[in-house]
Amino acid sequence: MISKLYARIGVVLAMVGVFGLHGATAQTAEDPARIDVDLRDAAKYVFHAKLSLPVKPGPMTLVYPKWIPGDHSPVGPVFDLTGLKISTGGKEVAWKRDDVDMFAFHIEVPGGADRLEIKLDYLSPAEATGTREHPAATAQLAVLNWYLVMLYPQGARSDDIMYVASLRLPAGWKYGTALPVSKEAAGEIEFAPASLTTVMDSPVIAGAFFKDIDLSPGQKPQHTLHIAADGPAALEAGAAEVQHQRQLIAEDLALFGARHYRRYDFLLALSDRMPPDGVEHHESSDNRTPEALFLDPDVRETQMDLLAHEYTHSWNGKYRRPAGLATPDYQAPMKGELLWVYEGLTQYYGQILSARAGFWTPEKFREQLAATAAYLNDRPGRTWRDLQDTAIAAQLLYSAPPAGASWRRGVDYYDESTLIWLEADTIIRRESKGKKSLDDFCRRFHGGDNTGPKLVTYTFEDVVTGMNDVAAYDWQSFFEERLKSHGPGAPLKGIEYSGWKLVFNETPNEHQRAEEAADFIVDVQSSIGVEVHAPGGPDGGQILDVIPGSPADRAGLAPGMQLVAVDGRKWSPDILRDAIRRAKDGKGPMELLAENGDYFRMYRIDYHGGERYPHLEAISGKTDVLTEIVKMKAAPVAAPAK
Repeated sequence: MISKLYARIGVVLAMVGVFGLHGATAQTAEDPARIDVDLRDAAKYVFHAKLSLPVKPGPMTLVYPKWIPGDHSPVGPVFDLTGLKISTGGKEVAWKRDDVDMFAFHIEVPGGADRLEIKLDYLSPAEATGTREHPAATAQLAVLNWYLVMLYPQGARSDDIMYVASLRLPAGWKYGTALPVSKEAAGEIEFAPASLTTVMDSPVIAGAFFKDIDLSPGQKPQHTLHIAADGPAALEAGAAEVQHQRQLIAEDLALFGARHYRRYDFLLALSDRMPPDGVEHHESSDNRTPEALFLDPDVRETQMDLLAHEYTHSWNGKYRRPAGLATPDYQAPMKGELLWVYEGLTQYYGQILSARAGFWTPEKFREQLAATAAYLNDRPGRTWRDLQDTAIAAQLLYSAPPAGASWRRGVDYYDESTLIWLEADTIIRRESKGKKSLDDFCRRFHGGDNTGPKLVTYTFEDVVTGMNDVAAYDWQSFFEERLKSHGPGAPLKGIEYSGWKLVFNETPNEHQRAEEAADFIVDVQSSIGVEVHAPGGPDGGQILDVIPGSPADRAGLAPGMQLVAVDGRKWSPDILRDAIRRAKDGKGPMELLAENGDYFRMYRIDYHGGERYPHLEAISGKTDVLTEIVKMKAAPVAAPAK
């Protein structure tokens, strides 16, 4: 249900659409706007664009997208919009940036003008910046999100204005997108007319090293995996990974019972020049992982649930969306109080479906869940910041640095909500005596009839009602208590109710080990309270975080310091862990030499607990519900005939 505020906005914008937006005119299918993008300089990190908008004389304001769907933040990279030139009839039109809203440009459309021509460039970062503006190109591939090069009339609803988009690629490059193609000729791809909403929701991936994999051969709707990589070897997805991806499609259909897309395209960029990330779209997903995804089992272990997560968003996030995130354009602020459903429920099912599809074994799923529960349980930031605030403050927290994360908290509604939804799942199973589960809620809430892209909003009250429709329970109190809790510790009841408990021993957690190898970190947070960059590279030895109250914190270590030596010897992961083991035998405090700015100091850590790694251990006499939750629900998908 859309709030009264958005309902009023809708009425106002509908009236504006009838009477005109200053110098803008209605952009219809008969007279659409155009956006023509040239990626032939993508390897130089420059995207060129030309736009043509129908206009009428008078004052007009153009806006650059600010609030980006899926990012839940006002992070449109307007500072890298360059070379802006506006003209009509061959004559330049002066523009002036708004002195408050940096995303708005004011112009005066001259008399007699009916079309505005705009030229602009977007400068993609060549390397990761530490902000949410990630590189959009490398020397061999590019990901075009249309908001990077888009301008549109202020006040127009994105559903109500039409664009015809076209694209030019470097010679020899191939591409993939969910945006329907109208024609290809003379090196130019022209897409079918579509609303601004659809264009913005349909990124394009392109590259010199490119591969398409049909994930539903001979079936409708079509599902395709488009892979662009920085080198040819990275393209070779193994038969098992492809089969798991096909099974994922079947598992999502078994879960939701319907689809809300015409076709679905997984866009997968394999590059070490782009930070791992994923953004959901209605009919596609923009997925980015290290280049070695199909070559390195540790990278695969930590990244393969990304595809399941973003695909699940087609139902939870794009089709069903919190009213506060269902804005009429890309300038209206988004409200993230329900991101624990939008992202948290998707995080839960992204991992469940990864196990059901075979990407993870049940054992690996448990190791991942144990690692998640352990780090959240030791997070002292929960004592002052509740989970609800991490959702409300998402627009700030997405860009927060890793240093101090255990005290600040980040967007923890992803992982902590996984624990909450697991608990909810086990309660439904208990209250219904095993006849129903959270799957039934998903089918009712996110399923319905097969449709094309469609948006249906919801509120907190709708979620509570939907849960009660499946199993009567005080769901309102259940969610409110967990959203506002300050601990102590994370909500671990779901693990207990599923027949398991969190334990620690000296055997490394396999998921943590894979994450350390893939992300070049050393994680000894469960023992001395430190996470540090692995040796090598410009950040080698940098302490990423120190848990407040931990032995390392009491000794004086802090994030940002540089670890130099352990017990008088140049440090390495093995030397650090060996020192933790030896300290358990009463060999005295560990001594860590660290650099803090221009100063060096020895820090004595009085810890004798040995190595501690999290695992799940079966509770004697309790039913193993967790294994039932991750069990394959769809019929096994047959491999296509060779």
